[in-house]
Formats: sequence, structure tokens, C-alpha cells
Amino acid sequence: MYKGQSITVIIPCLNEEQGIEKVLHAMPDFVDEVIVVDNNSTDRTPEVAASLGAKVIREEVRGYGRAYKRGFAAATSDLIVTLDGDHSYPVDALSYLIEAFRHLEIDFLNASRFPVRDARAMSLKNKFGNLILSLAMSVLFFRWVRDSQSGMWVLRRAILKEMKLEADGMAFSEEIKIEALRSSTIRFGEISIQYSSRSGETKLNPWRDGFQNLAFLLKKRFFR
Repeated sequence: MYKGQSITVIIPCLNEEQGIEKVLHAMPDFVDEVIVVDNNSTDRTPEVAASLGAKVIREEVRGYGRAYKRGFAAATSDLIVTLDGDHSYPVDALSYLIEAFRHLEIDFLNASRFPVRDARAMSLKNKFGNLILSLAMSVLFFRWVRDSQSGMWVLRRAILKEMKLEADGMAFSEEIKIEALRSSTIRFGEISIQYSSRSGETKLNPWRDGFQNLAFLLKKRFFR
């Protein structure tokens, strides 16, 4: 519980045995519920998460969006905070994010990874790809978003019922922001965070995922 509001942290994981241990060890005491959505891992991710007190839910069909939708359905708190299981997002900044969320009086807060202060955290190719996707989303949906691909957000659980979330893959990250921006009742904000190099092997395929996310933006804008 944080200042009268219950907190659920949702972490989608695919083979994050190394990172999830660091994430859960750093989890603040005020978090009421930690849900690790195991996306059919082949390592010890679910066992490690369960041993450290997380509620582990298995999503057999792999996909970033699939994992999040499963986690959202299981969440019970007033506020939901999301982050990755690779320890790249700052777990120790949760109170800072929630305070910003409260101060701005918003319903959805996006944690931008830019400017990237740790040179090891993101390659030049990924920085360029993120810039292109963020610019495309900002132009198509008439609102500047600095980091359309960020996986760390704070949101009121109640707003999920107003969103039409369909993406099963990496495009889910931009889709949830688009749904927040499109709504006349959801207040959107964005602040910068410290982003770090990940633990374990990356699952991202920059070219494939980048083009798929760009195609999704166009489809979402003109056909949905």
C-alpha cells in the first residue's frame, strides 16, 4: 500500500532467470502484489520468482502482449506498475514514479528511457529505431511521446476496461499508449527514468520487431 492506494507490479518474463532475482530482491515493501507472467520459459524463471514471493502465472502462448493481458486479468490493486524481468528498468524508482503519477494527477504514466545515460544500455541501432517509432507514433496520433516502446508504466487498473488491447507481440507497448492517448477520459503523462543494461540474453529482434511495430502503428491509425 502506498499512501492509501494498493500497488500491483506486473513483470512479463521469458527466460529471465538471472534478471528476475535481482528485480525481486529490489522490490519495495509497499508493493502489495507482484505478478510474474512466465511466458513459457525453458529456464528456472518461474521457480526463482515463486521462491522470492511473486505470484507466478503461466502464459503458454509466447508474446509480450499475451503476457501482459494475462497479468492484467489477474491484478487486484488500485494501481498497476509494469517493468521487465531483465533488471533494465529501475525498481528502486517505483516510489518516484508513483509520486510523479500522483502529482501530475494522471491515469497513465509512461517512463521514458531517454536520454539514455548508460552507454551500454542501448545500442545506436536501437536508439535510432526507437526514435523513428516514437516520431511515427507522435505524428500519427497527434501527441508527442518520447518513448513509444518503453515497458515501464504506472496506470490506474480501472482504465483498462476503456482500452481495446489486441496486440499479442511487442506492439502491445505502443498500443496501450495509443489507447490512453485516444481516450477523452484518460489523462496521459511521461517522465524520464534511468535505464540500465539488461541481465541475460536479449529477446528483441530489432529489424523484425521494428518493422512489425511500424506496420502496427499504421494499421492502428487508419484501420481501427
